Amino acid sequence: MTAAQDKFLPGRITARTDHAPDLWSVRLRVEAPFHFAPGQYATLGLEKHGKLVERAYSIVSSPYEPELEFFFELVPDGQLTPLLHKLQPGDTLSMRKAFKGRFTLDIQSGRTRHLLLATVTGVAPFVSYVRTLYRDWKEGRFPAGHHLYLLEGASRSWEFGYHHELQTLAAEVPWLTYVATVSRPWEDPAWKGETGRVDDLIRKYTDHWQLSAQNATGYLCGHPDMIEHGKGILRRAGFPKENLKEEIYWIPAKPAKTR
Repeated sequence: MTAAQDKFLPGRITARTDHAPDLWSVRLRVEAPFHFAPGQYATLGLEKHGKLVERAYSIVSSPYEPELEFFFELVPDGQLTPLLHKLQPGDTLSMRKAFKGRFTLDIQSGRTRHLLLATVTGVAPFVSYVRTLYRDWKEGRFPAGHHLYLLEGASRSWEFGYHHELQTLAAEVPWLTYVATVSRPWEDPAWKGETGRVDDLIRKYTDHWQLSAQNATGYLCGHPDMIEHGKGILRRAGFPKENLKEEIYWIPAKPAKTR
């Protein structure tokens, strides 16, 4: 095995679910042991014009599951998602052996409330948290006193890839509160839930849930504008920098300079 080959594992797609024309999830079978913490990401890759194109993606699945799950959004002019979008069960891709990231659940600080803010595919690491904690809860290993408050936003309700799963679990367990909001309700007349952007609702729900710098950690994942606005709102509400964790899915392009 070459040094390059030693860094990668082949992954075979075993299932695919299309949530919307530009949103889909896959399950990946890797024929080797893998170990990661909920909230971490994997680096996936495919060849394009003889070169390996790689990107990092948060893992949806729990470490307890035998397969890895990922939630993708198609970026039409992107380097990798147009290639991934073509893949079907039975197809393979490469994955780096090392799982990375520090966007993990804080259970060491003494703050037992966790405010999870997500947009679209940014819910992925939070689903991993919830699935893992659900297994721990069922088996008597749940960290006592902790509670997750998940506020998830999208333009329209069909962009919530895990809405039913999260809604069902929140109705079953005492430690998960879940609110979903759509920002374009006029395009989604059947939606009966909360409306507005995530950033519009942060103060409403932090107050309603009685979350503060003393008892809570904030986690922001997904669209960079939501993260930037969300951090500002929480900082103004008294959350210090050390109480906030973020996972940005892309860096916005800087506007062109004008003369």
